[in-house]
Amino acid sequence: MKVLIVDDEPLARARLQRLLAHYPEYQHVAQASSGNEALQQVKLQAPDIVFLDVDMPVMSGLEVATQLNKLPVPPAIIFVTAHPEHALDALQLSAAGYLVKPVTEQNLAKTIDQLGRLTRAHLQKQRPAAISYQLAGVTRSVALEDVCYVIAEEKYTRLIFTHGEALLDQSLKQLEQEYPTQLLRIHRKILINKSRLVALKKAGDGSHVVALSDCSCLLPVSRRAYKTVKDHL
Repeated sequence: MKVLIVDDEPLARARLQRLLAHYPEYQHVAQASSGNEALQQVKLQAPDIVFLDVDMPVMSGLEVATQLNKLPVPPAIIFVTAHPEHALDALQLSAAGYLVKPVTEQNLAKTIDQLGRLTRAHLQKQRPAAISYQLAGVTRSVALEDVCYVIAEEKYTRLIFTHGEALLDQSLKQLEQEYPTQLLRIHRKILINKSRLVALKKAGDGSHVVALSDCSCLLPVSRRAYKTVKDHL
């Protein structure tokens, strides 16, 4: 899941980023040092979770949260503050969690566990499933329904979709974990969109390949993945 860390104190941002490194499922996307910058980053990055400092100059975290809650699909918000008295305000803004500074490993673990009860599936139901990528410094996204397959190349992960292709920062393993109900591994280097799987065929050399809707190529299926692919037909 994508994470945005918002705090006007660089050391506080760095500390939280360091602690989050122990949770590979929470992909660090960006940081913001002010409320206005936070709103810009949310617009650009579409994070699933925002760790939001309450006490910031000009625009407080509570004001930022009020703006985020107006979005069609707001991110989950975890407030971070040195002042526990803000907890009631945070609850009124439907916060997913609340951390008191200095953030400790133990407190973060409890909050992550609490957030985990929402489950990734729940967050993805809120947000239309899509894969994001960078093009000329701009974040773009492809709806999962338009994805054909993803293939790992020497240095890149290449996304093939209905009207084009893109290079991704995520590995196949990361994509497989993030979209377990939509993507299916058919080979150590290939994930396909399950909904596009239309046929499993035997090639002339005895190996197996799959055909996908709206995709002219046939993709190889490993012996290890054969039964799983067959079960999905």
